[in-house]
Amino acid sequence: MSKDNIQDIVKKSLEKYFKDLGEQQPSNVYEMVVFTVEKPILEAVMARAEGNQSQAAEMLGMNRNTLRKELQQHGLL
Repeated sequence: MSKDNIQDIVKKSLEKYFKDLGEQQPSNVYEMVVFTVEKPILEAVMARAEGNQSQAAEMLGMNRNTLRKELQQHGLL
């Protein structure tokens, strides 16, 4: 799957979300999307790194301590 495909999926999902809201005003959309996609990203990268947090952090381009914080926030530790 290419980056463009992922962007299309996110865009279509948001369009459906807004349509489903109808007249209701959306709020915290950015936070909702980031939190929603973050867990599967972490799960996939940790699987690819075979549980090695240092390697996963490098793959994600983040500090290992930040990765640990995110893993804990999503109940993955």
